[in-house]
This record gives sequence, structure tokens and C-alpha cells, in this order.
Amino acid sequence: MQYEGPIIDAHHHLWDYSMAKHPWLRPQDQSVQALGNLDKIQRNFLPADYLQDLRDQGIVGSVHIEALWDDRDPVAETQWLDSLDKPHGVAARYVAGAPLGTDRAAQVLRTQSAFDRVVGVRGILSHHPSKPEKSFVRNPNLSSDPSWRRDVALIAAMDLHLELMIYPYQGLSVCDLARDFPHLTIVINHCGSPIDQDEEGLARWREALRTLAREPNIHLKVSDIAAYVPDWTEEVVREIVNECVQTFGDQRCMFGSDYPVVELEMPIKSVFSTFKNAIGHLGTDAQRRIMHDNAFKLYRF
Repeated sequence: MQYEGPIIDAHHHLWDYSMAKHPWLRPQDQSVQALGNLDKIQRNFLPADYLQDLRDQGIVGSVHIEALWDDRDPVAETQWLDSLDKPHGVAARYVAGAPLGTDRAAQVLRTQSAFDRVVGVRGILSHHPSKPEKSFVRNPNLSSDPSWRRDVALIAAMDLHLELMIYPYQGLSVCDLARDFPHLTIVINHCGSPIDQDEEGLARWREALRTLAREPNIHLKVSDIAAYVPDWTEEVVREIVNECVQTFGDQRCMFGSDYPVVELEMPIKSVFSTFKNAIGHLGTDAQRRIMHDNAFKLYRF
């Protein structure tokens, strides 16, 4: 039976394109080649757009994830979010940005943690060893860097959680991180990013999921499958969602739309319908945990 209860969207972004605060969105920028052609999202996406585009989906709250704002002043993104009119629970919680591993990080983290809606910080580790155009960072061992880990320790001390965007290649190092910081909640974004869709790549992804799931402080956000499977079908979405839920269990998985980035490959209404169909075989309680309860607890609604 398809889920019809309340939803907390655990992953979306907002931006005012006219402010030019997201360098990666500008036509001349080549820093995020992994996402391909960005024409569809080179416009404003504000709370009113979110409410209009996701109307009738049953959303009762949402979590804004930092959107690669100009890294010279990531706190400005949080200040901008606070200045917006955000009715109906839109962006009720924030996962903020910070230049982890730099001399500025400690002060940025202290400032970000003072905002009431900030409950976590996101780091990006996604590095592909043979496809540099798919990499978001140059350093394949960033999570082992002492300066980066120093900042993770600060995040833990501030009672925030750490969100990570990774590829399967980073799975083992993130497990090491989870063991070294057992009281830190870590949330893996986008199903662990099954970036390589050949047989070997999918096997690598499944093994990474299994390895990550062994660490009890790691949670999984089941979001933006279409980014990795542009020629998606309902069956492909179902297979990936089920792999995630079977591996992590329904108490450590959360739904996220990744609006508006997901619309590069999948219409937003299809995001919800395909996901609900994929988990429709689960019991009512399990579906509610994935769609609402787990995010409600983790993001401190």
C-alpha cells in the first residue's frame, strides 16, 4: 500500500540565483562537472517555489542542506535562510556549510552552531579515482587528514551531526571515522552515491553499503537516485531503494527529495511516486519511519 502519511523531506536546497552566491551554478563555472548540464536549475528556488512544486505531497517539515554557497562566507547562507519567510515547516532545520580542514573552520563552526535551526554540518568527500570529472574534491584521503578530523571533533563536541556526500570508494575511510567518533551521528547522502553503474561498480556500491551499515552511528539518506541512473525506471529505483533499506534497516534510512537538483534527471512528482511505490511492500510503521519519524528524531523537530 502506498504511503499516505506525513513526510519530512530530509534533503533539499534553496537559492536566489540573482544573488550569484553559488559559483557552481554559473554557466562559466566548471567546478561541479559531475552534475552535467545545469540549465534546468539556473533560476531561483525559494520557499514559495518549494511549496508550489511539492504541493499535495504531505510534507510537514523539511531540512535545508548547504548548497555550496560561496565558501568565502558560508555563514552568509545561514543568515540568508533565516531572513526568508518559510511557512509550513519549509527549511525548519539546516545542515550548514563550513570549510572543514582549513584555518577558518573552527570560527565558522562556532558561528554556525549558534543558529537555532542548525543541527548539522555537511562535508563532501566524493572522489573518483579514474574519472576526475566526477570528483567533487581532489584529495582522495580527505577524511584521514588531521586538520579535517580536528574539525570533525569540533562538530561532535558541539552536539551537531555530520552529513557526508561520498562515493563507494570512500566507504572504508568513513567507517574508520565512525569508529573513531562513536558518539557522532553520521548521515550518508544520496544512497552512498552508486556512481558506477556497471556490474563491478554496483557490486562495489553494495559492499560499501554493507560495510557502512555495520557502524551503528551511520545513517543513510535515500535520495536523488536519478543523479546516478539518468535512464531510471520504476524497477531500477525500487532495486536501489530496497538495497538501501534492506542493508541499513528502516530505522536508519530517511527519504530526501534533493529538490531542485533532482529535477536535472527526474520530475519532482516522480521522485515521490516512485519512492512510495518502492517502499509500498513494507509495513505501515516502517514506511512512516523512513518518510517521517527517523528524520523527525535525527533533525530534532
